[in-house]
Amino acid sequence: MSDCLFCKMVASEITPSIVFENEEILAFNDIQPQAPIHILIIPKKHISTLNDADDSLLLGKLMQTAAQLAKNLNVANEGYRTVINCNQLGGQAVYHLHIHLLAGRQMLWSPG
Repeated sequence: MSDCLFCKMVASEITPSIVFENEEILAFNDIQPQAPIHILIIPKKHISTLNDADDSLLLGKLMQTAAQLAKNLNVANEGYRTVINCNQLGGQAVYHLHIHLLAGRQMLWSPG
């Protein structure tokens, strides 16, 4: 997708602050962090929303990447949050599937 911000990052047209990369996944620091640690984990393949995801193996790899990053950052034992926003009312701002990994402070739950 030529106008997708995250696809531009995958194509190296925009350079994010990368924390992990392999052939299928890119993870980078969020430019507007909501916690001391706020990483976005994306598939390199464009998938607009969670509703469009039909690759369960890739979805599993994304979640495993989140868990491994939490371990690497020494926050796995104290706790972290993963969030996937889907569509407008779900709070999705960039229409390329991504997981937010948030850690480094107490995460409070609010039903909104």
